[in-house]
Amino acid sequence: MGNMKKILSNIFKNIISRKDTEKFIAESKSTELKKTLNIFDLLILGIGAVVGTGIFTIIGSAIAGSSDGAGAGTAIIISMLLAALASLFSALSYSEIAAMIPVAGSAYTFTYATMGEFMAWMVGWILMLEYAIGNITVATAWTGYLAQLLKGFKHILPDFVTQFPIWLRNDFRSIYAMCDKYGMDVHDKMPFINLPFGLEVPFAINIPAIFIVLFLTVLLIKGIKESTRVAAIMVFVNLSIIISFVVVGSKYVAPENWVPFAPNGFEGIISGTFIIFFAYIGFDAISTAAEETKNPQKDLPVAIIGTLIFCTILYISVALVLTGIIPIKSIDIQAPLAHAMRMIGKNWYAGCISVGALCALTSVLLVYQLGTTRIFYAIARDNFLPKNIMKVHKKYKTPYIITWISGLIVILGSLFMDLNISAELCNYGTFASFVIICIEVLILRKTEPDRYRPFKVPFCPWFPIFGIILCSCFMLYKGISGGISALYFLLWIAIGLAIYIVYGYKNKRLFP
Repeated sequence: MGNMKKILSNIFKNIISRKDTEKFIAESKSTELKKTLNIFDLLILGIGAVVGTGIFTIIGSAIAGSSDGAGAGTAIIISMLLAALASLFSALSYSEIAAMIPVAGSAYTFTYATMGEFMAWMVGWILMLEYAIGNITVATAWTGYLAQLLKGFKHILPDFVTQFPIWLRNDFRSIYAMCDKYGMDVHDKMPFINLPFGLEVPFAINIPAIFIVLFLTVLLIKGIKESTRVAAIMVFVNLSIIISFVVVGSKYVAPENWVPFAPNGFEGIISGTFIIFFAYIGFDAISTAAEETKNPQKDLPVAIIGTLIFCTILYISVALVLTGIIPIKSIDIQAPLAHAMRMIGKNWYAGCISVGALCALTSVLLVYQLGTTRIFYAIARDNFLPKNIMKVHKKYKTPYIITWISGLIVILGSLFMDLNISAELCNYGTFASFVIICIEVLILRKTEPDRYRPFKVPFCPWFPIFGIILCSCFMLYKGISGGISALYFLLWIAIGLAIYIVYGYKNKRLFP
């Protein structure tokens, strides 16, 4: 009995053991990663991650509603402000800790320094959900906009290009849902592989999603500076398209379309907040590139907060114009901006929006993929994963093995993950990480009060507490209101716990 108590005591001591902040910083200084990023690069990464799927796709579901929740209507601007407020408290917390501990790994690293080994692993596992599953969502949306763009060239390009089979651009679940909705025979829409014992397995593969993920994986291996240059071009194009949508569309706004302002009341506003929150995911990806930033203490807080403010103003402008152009019931869920332009007779501009959407989604994919690899890198460095996967390319100075692993995860997920479920699943991961980052600010203010803070959260402890309350309430409300995504999130947590018990804890003891 005495030995068992000793063993349990030792296990508990290990799982709450914290990694010294100075050790993190020392490791970052000796990293093989190149420090090439400046404030402009960080802003490009932030805007590139945030202005994408949310503004071009998810906003339609948030306004009009979906099978998993009521729409906010024009009150989506209230939903956006609530999502921005919840993000702001977390962004301030990220800024304080990222400036204090400017190392790769984002919230995973910060958690290890404040809450111990076990919580660090779980947060890292949640972050992998946020970025990897989020990337699957974006890759699927990318394929949808590419298909729309190609349809505009039906008089120029052959039919097998402009209308290539749906089983080459969708996952099999989406094809089943499509056939069920429109009463079509699924055997006419995709091939089936015959297996022994009379089993049939559907075969569908999202080729465009695989192509863009492979391209960006190779780009990230080539170097982060090169990646941000490509992201800068993409961000410039998509911002130009979005701003012109606001300018052109504002001439066709009919104020009567804004009435009723909140057709589904408070329920619609909260549901819209949870859905549109996906549009704000990404600003925290800036902190994952801390070890590759020239002046992280100064530049990280400015980039994180600047990205959030800029994108909120842009989102509200787009929402007001979109809901003012056409009635809420006529808003398309898959491509709302392009559809709105067609509704007012601007077919040529709908094509331009598809180009902007492709650029936006490409930049989001790039930044999410970057975030995934850098979190993998930090976790492997701490021996929770095999350390040989964090090898840095001799020529390009990038973690090429992890980058390939991240790309393959997204490719495999795009074969069967549903876009809406993966978006909501990603939201759960983000809300959870935001709650934890706010808690960590409070902990560090107590445990390390004298440590130099280049940036401080104002009105502490109230702002972090408000962030904890808001994000927790959104998660709780969505969980109570139903939906399979909450169950998937709990399943993801259970898998992460199992990996830590079976592999991570033991490997950490073998290679401390």
